[in-house]
Amino acid sequence: MWTGRQVVVGVSGGIASYKSCILVRRLAEAGARVDVILTRGAAEFVRPPTFEALSGRPVLTSLWEEGTSLQHVRLAQQAELVIIAPATAHLLARVAQGLGDDLLTTLLIARSGPVLFAPAMNDEMYAHPATQKNLATLRSRGAHFVGPETGALAEGPSDRPGRMSEPETILLHAGRLLAGRRPLAGKRVLVTAGPTREPIDPVRIVSNRSSGRMGYRLAEAAWERGAEVRLVSGPVGQSPPVGVAVTRVETTAEMDAAVRAALADSDVLIMAAAPADYRPSTTSPSKRPRESGSLTLALEPTDDILSGTTRLRRPGSIIVGFALETGDAVTKGRAKLARKQLDLIVVNDALEPGAGFDVDTNRVVILDRDGGEIEVPLASKREVAERILDAVEARLER
Repeated sequence: MWTGRQVVVGVSGGIASYKSCILVRRLAEAGARVDVILTRGAAEFVRPPTFEALSGRPVLTSLWEEGTSLQHVRLAQQAELVIIAPATAHLLARVAQGLGDDLLTTLLIARSGPVLFAPAMNDEMYAHPATQKNLATLRSRGAHFVGPETGALAEGPSDRPGRMSEPETILLHAGRLLAGRRPLAGKRVLVTAGPTREPIDPVRIVSNRSSGRMGYRLAEAAWERGAEVRLVSGPVGQSPPVGVAVTRVETTAEMDAAVRAALADSDVLIMAAAPADYRPSTTSPSKRPRESGSLTLALEPTDDILSGTTRLRRPGSIIVGFALETGDAVTKGRAKLARKQLDLIVVNDALEPGAGFDVDTNRVVILDRDGGEIEVPLASKREVAERILDAVEARLER
């Protein structure tokens, strides 16, 4: 994504400017051509040679440097993205008022392409009505923002926004902006992930070995392609993907209700979860003692979430199912594709080494309702997610 892309990183005078060193390094390592512009205040926190070493390019600090006339106009027009990190309260105020009193603010006035601000300041300064008005003004002009977040500030802990987002988070938001107008951009995508748990008693459950990795990789990849993503997640140990709204559920019935609530507004449903197929016919209100001896458990089927969505789907929406089978997976997947009226189904064999539950890799076959078949060899689940989304985008473009 980043190879050969031209990016300007503007650094204003805040203590969080040390994080911008990491951001510049990450961009350069990814192959981007990074031009760094420091305000006078920023150069007091981190000296220009540091950024020059990290970017491999000269660092710009002034409108008046010899040989840099019209540099602000050239960079404003040529850069594919401008990132301001940190964006202090002072800088935001100057930009909102249209001031051009140094190289960075002059460039921003000349800029018509995307600008991503990463605000960073004291929490009181961020909450101040003047700062909030400046932020609203910039948003109304099309500016993009990442953060700020809660957490430790220079003066101590805080539970209110003010802390600059981490470089990795800024990089993800920047990549999303550079993704452009992909078919998924602006689409509402609903993804399910993980297992569900059906209680036997307050301690014991019926569940399965799903880790949620596949669903989480799909959610993060869809968001990075510009989609608005809602992830309905069973109990897993995965960290929430950046930018993705997460609804956490426990039982199959709860997942069913969450999917139904979100489906009417969704352009794409990707049912990557592995909800429990059975639940105990009766649930004990108290833990059954081990000393009671053998336990016979009567099970009944849970509702089929995907089949139940048929009448709720939006016209023109794309519905993707998963089929984890043991033996003759493609034949069984093709039958499931037709039975559940899906556009695509992702099929894999639970017995194949390196695929299936609780591993970082997968090997799948993507079937479509028109008879198409795409084989995805063993790869990371993130790579598999990208191939699945390629197939979704292909259908959206029809």
